[in-house]
Amino acid sequence: MKRFISIVLALILAFSMAVPAFAGIDRNQTRSQIPVVRISGDGEALYNAEGERIMHFRGLLEDNGDDEDSSAIYESIANVLLPFLVEGVLFDNWDPYYENLQKEISELFGDALLDCNGDPIPGTGLPQNVLNDMEYNRTHDKKGSKGYYAYNDYWFKYDWRLDPLKTADDFNDYIRCIKDKTGCDKVGIISSCLGTNVVTAYIAKYGTDDINGVTFDGGVCYGSEILSETISGKFKVDGYAIERILKDSAEYGFFDVGSFITSTVNLLSASGMLDAVVGVTKEHLYYKIIEGVTSALALSTFFTWPNYWAAVTTEDFDDALNYVFGEEGSEKRTEYAGLIEKIVEYDEVVRQHIPEIMKGIVDAEVNLGIMAKYGSQMIPVCESANLVSDQIASVYRASYGATTSTIYDTLSDEYIAAQQEAGLGRYISPDKQIDASTCMFPDYTWFYKGATHSNWTSYEIKILYDVATADKQLTVNDFEWGQFIVYDNDTDTAYKMTEDNCDTETWKDDKDVAGPQTPYEKLFTFIKSVINWLREFYKLISAKFPVTDKTA
Repeated sequence: MKRFISIVLALILAFSMAVPAFAGIDRNQTRSQIPVVRISGDGEALYNAEGERIMHFRGLLEDNGDDEDSSAIYESIANVLLPFLVEGVLFDNWDPYYENLQKEISELFGDALLDCNGDPIPGTGLPQNVLNDMEYNRTHDKKGSKGYYAYNDYWFKYDWRLDPLKTADDFNDYIRCIKDKTGCDKVGIISSCLGTNVVTAYIAKYGTDDINGVTFDGGVCYGSEILSETISGKFKVDGYAIERILKDSAEYGFFDVGSFITSTVNLLSASGMLDAVVGVTKEHLYYKIIEGVTSALALSTFFTWPNYWAAVTTEDFDDALNYVFGEEGSEKRTEYAGLIEKIVEYDEVVRQHIPEIMKGIVDAEVNLGIMAKYGSQMIPVCESANLVSDQIASVYRASYGATTSTIYDTLSDEYIAAQQEAGLGRYISPDKQIDASTCMFPDYTWFYKGATHSNWTSYEIKILYDVATADKQLTVNDFEWGQFIVYDNDTDTAYKMTEDNCDTETWKDDKDVAGPQTPYEKLFTFIKSVINWLREFYKLISAKFPVTDKTA
């Protein structure tokens, strides 16, 4: 945990310089007579040959009891900042900064990184017990005495780093084995996050003959802005957005950095310091820092993983290749030729054909269901960070084309009036942030507000399970809660969205500082921020150095 914090601090410092509930709804899954294959994203922990965990995102935020002290944190920061400040800023020699940054981050990711061909270190991947469970699923009918198939009977576990086209081959074999053992002609599929990349690759290669219905929940196969824009030159730091995601993370129980840090971020934003230093960095050092840092970060973290490249948008793909590997003929293009081959093949076979793949599902009379989630701040490292999203993907991407406002705004009255005049008013969300009519499949698309990308609730799975296993195509009109749904994280309850229950964001009261401000408003915001920071600073110092009564 401390090492993770040290890396984050180093990056921040460097870049700073540079209603009624579902009445009568059974939350248990529908008792389907056909098996359902579920495939998720990067939630499965990975291990090395010695049985040691090498990668699990939640593990980065755990206090693992290590004995690192403050000096280790300072050392990590110094290893990144010293070459940045001394050799880079003073002598215009940036290579040592790139190398040290990549080294520090690589140590955090370790054996989870793939090699230059996009292949794993031998012995790394799923643990043996998971592989054993997968083999059992391939060879047993799990309907048994239950008389039905549950949504998680045939959960497909896989190494989510790898090439989706290769994983699609294993996914196809898994489905064929299940069909053979259960005697069923078709299966239902529930996919989420990176799993949607595998499913679209599977359909592109093997078609839909074995599928009764397929559903996509929080999908990234149409793109995820935080993965796509950050490696294609669209990096952006927004102080207020950082505050919002810290509040979201604390609210949802992920982690809480404390009020002093959030108040410090607020002060940097309110004073204009964060915008100023980032602006100077982008204006004067942009090509020196951003491109080199992009490549260093990409190749020491997520972007030796082909499945993460699958979440890059069509619009950003060419720029991303150039930022990470350099122009055609560069040394990195040669060094990483094997990895690039996998990335480009997915682009040609799947990414460029997503609309046709999705339309082909419907044309083949296979049930289709799409769930887009929102109500949270997108991770604030890209230009699109203020789009309506679930932290990872925008509603526009996850829904395949919905028109949305930004997080603090609503669709204009003129726009809504025009849609109502056109007979499309039913597709406008009660919070006026979404118009579902522009989706590829508006009647097969649900919008779920209040659950983050990583929180897969029983309510959303219930809808998608029903769609995947039904004997006909279900639409938003077949469910009494309609197209727009609100989820209450505190009570684990879902509601049909209304104008009265749709304001779920934890940071709505900050709206006055999100948009343009007059000089007087800016001054007031700054003074309020200073007072709040001083209050939090006093609380921090008081906790660290409590006053004792020496007369006792």
